[in-house]
Amino acid sequence: MKIYVCVKQVPDTSGKVAVNEDGTLNRASMDTITNPDDLNAMEAALQLKDATGCKVIAVSMGPPPAEGMLRQLIAMGADEAILISGREFGGSDTFATSQIIAAAINHVGLDEEDIVFCGRQAIDGDTAQVGPQIADKLEIPQVTYVADIKKDGKDVVVKRMLEDGYMTIKVKTPCLLTCIKELNTPRYMSVSGIMECYSKPLTILDFDALKDEPLIELDTIGLKGSPTNIYKSFTPPQKGVGVMLEGDGKETAEALAATLAAKHII
Repeated sequence: MKIYVCVKQVPDTSGKVAVNEDGTLNRASMDTITNPDDLNAMEAALQLKDATGCKVIAVSMGPPPAEGMLRQLIAMGADEAILISGREFGGSDTFATSQIIAAAINHVGLDEEDIVFCGRQAIDGDTAQVGPQIADKLEIPQVTYVADIKKDGKDVVVKRMLEDGYMTIKVKTPCLLTCIKELNTPRYMSVSGIMECYSKPLTILDFDALKDEPLIELDTIGLKGSPTNIYKSFTPPQKGVGVMLEGDGKETAEALAATLAAKHII
């Protein structure tokens, strides 16, 4: 049994967001982190590994520096990693990205009891589309917004979060699950994991390695093959400095009311 965990290296949005002229993010000039929801997906996979002894494979599409992030995930407990990297893949939207990742998983092999884990969504796009689209391309069942996971033979029993509660679903493998932050608390890298992370396999798949896969065609991947594009990207204006009111309760209430009245809020 294998568990593929799809992870993404995203810009650290706590800093300044840089944008290229074509509307895409200038990732080279920004600090990066592992997408937070993807860490919950990795932790869920590692918990299943602890329980069943399965193999955990971290999968990411991105530029060569994403190897550092994948090594960190190996240090957390992943057995190996796959980096999908090539100029032909650059600028892909969610539809093209899902095609490429699905092709990579299919290239390595998706067996009867395997599971694909994804985070709920990435903080740089917030679309929550890539996971479900990967499942569609692989033609496997999917469950989104997963808040609990239990293996039951060849099936997986999950608790799916709804707006007003939860529902329990039994799904056959192979399947894809997208994980929410409420599912768990991601573990830290272990000392032994850090010492061994560069001795475990990391495979790089470029366009030439995947070009024979049915999903990979130059006119359906990359910026050219993406059916959606960014109309405009910008850094939102910084909020103004707040005003602190001091004094006892009556004085501050009167001062607040006067300020709100002056601004025609009340």
